[in-house]
Amino acid sequence: MTTFEVKDMTCGHCVSTITKAVKDVDPGAMVQIDLATHRVTIDQTKADAAALNDAIRQAGYSPVAIDAAITSPARGGCCCG
Repeated sequence: MTTFEVKDMTCGHCVSTITKAVKDVDPGAMVQIDLATHRVTIDQTKADAAALNDAIRQAGYSPVAIDAAITSPARGGCCCG
């Protein structure tokens, strides 16, 4: 699973554009987008994080990879382990 923060994603059209860009490089990917937090979470089937990053960039956005361990800690509700 790969998560990006895409601060320049601001509306439903952006969501559609990013989803299409991801699906173009990985048709089987599951894409979840939270517009309020500017998070794009992708459960990819074949594309790696670099290919997904490139696809979102080519669609006109500025993705920043987010470390899943920081956003979803394995223990409790604390990120400090």
